[in-house]
Amino acid sequence: MPAEISSETPTRKPRADAERNRSRLLETARAAFNAGGTAVSLEEIARQAGVGIGTLYRHFPTRDALIAEVYKNEAQKLCDRARELAASQPPLAALRSWLLLFVDYLTTKLILVEAFRSMVGDTSRLTAHSGDLLTQAVTMLADRAVASGDLAPDSIDPIDLLRAITGVAMAGAGPDWDSAARRMVDILIAGLRPGR
Repeated sequence: MPAEISSETPTRKPRADAERNRSRLLETARAAFNAGGTAVSLEEIARQAGVGIGTLYRHFPTRDALIAEVYKNEAQKLCDRARELAASQPPLAALRSWLLLFVDYLTTKLILVEAFRSMVGDTSRLTAHSGDLLTQAVTMLADRAVASGDLAPDSIDPIDLLRAITGVAMAGAGPDWDSAARRMVDILIAGLRPGR
């Protein structure tokens, strides 16, 4: 009896060079947005990434698609770093390091917020998904610090750490808001230590 032939086409993994181009475009776009806002031309992003404009459009057919993917990629990278830090640093140091990376993430996020307001379509699922990823990451790191005795149990909901740091960023602390946010990281951690 002949073997049954599947009618489904197997899913092909993207070629390695296509993945490299995509990653390069995302990194270049993030840097360009951080330097000059989201109005930077797509042609300039492609040029800086060392690819043709057709390659950019194959990966990101619209400016909105590129902006959304930069946002999603930055959140995913931050969550990946949480796992790496948890594996390589003591619990409290890992939490502090990650919160400082969160400050850097906010730079990109604040730039992209304006772009989100002008996007066609609903961005709530994108932002909710990224928020869920960040909540899981900070909760995992804070739970480790509590389990090690570095943070007092039930001292704070881990998401409040993100809210406090985001509050400094949103308060318009001027061009050096990130310095204020970094100081806030150490203030928060000091205040959550046992015996405080």
